[in-house]
Amino acid sequence: MRFFSLGRPGSSMVIHRHSNRAMRPTTSMLPTRRRRSGTAVVELAVCLPVIILLVFGSIEAASFIFLKQSLSAAAYEAAREAIRNTSNNTNSQARATNVLDARNVRDYAISFPNGESASAVRGSEIVVLVTAPTQPNSPLAGQFVANRQLTARVVMVKE
Repeated sequence: MRFFSLGRPGSSMVIHRHSNRAMRPTTSMLPTRRRRSGTAVVELAVCLPVIILLVFGSIEAASFIFLKQSLSAAAYEAAREAIRNTSNNTNSQARATNVLDARNVRDYAISFPNGESASAVRGSEIVVLVTAPTQPNSPLAGQFVANRQLTARVVMVKE
């Protein structure tokens, strides 16, 4: 004789294949409610810290990637301004500051290691460095990662 379950898996009624007679399953066939809720609590206790770590780690990683991209964009814009014949470091710094302020980057520093771009001759390299710390720019206050300085460096040739 073959039996099959009626309804969803784990249902409490078993029907004989060739009759309409329902049989009550024994208590050993069904897990108790207490056993099921205990299993769920253990699964939650094991999985929840891992899930929380993954979520907050992802938030921190995305924040650092956004910060690095913001620094790169600001350094690029500053270098683009600095290579123009009519520009100087003040104009370049203002352009980078606009980009960083628009992206809410805090405690940044903009520097020109090769000196004043206005006095540079055509064909010389203009270098722009933009640096910012990770801790003040983290949405989670840098609780999971030690404070680091991220730097973006852009080199362009003077027009």
